[in-house]
Amino acid sequence: MKIWFLSLIAVITLTASAAFAMDLHQARSAGLIGEKLDGYAIALKPSAEVNAIVSEVNAKRRLEYARISKQNGQPVDVVAKLAAAQIINGLDAGSQYQGSDGSWKTR
Repeated sequence: MKIWFLSLIAVITLTASAAFAMDLHQARSAGLIGEKLDGYAIALKPSAEVNAIVSEVNAKRRLEYARISKQNGQPVDVVAKLAAAQIINGLDAGSQYQGSDGSWKTR
């Protein structure tokens, strides 16, 4: 009976953790993730969850930038920098981004 109860508590805890998992938008709004001028996200307040979000987002962006680069005959870094401008311009109020001087700014 005790093992069953502990198992139930473990399942509830894991389910609750999944329900509270953040996405990129929420992490940006909380000031945990910022947008760099190179087109990639960065963990401003690193944690396991924030680092995982940043890794996943940047991996997807790398693939998309490479696809666009190949399609248009432009270097990947040029595509990424052009994307950065669009990403930064579309940020919600309160989001952090890297300014042209390299400093961090708030939208």
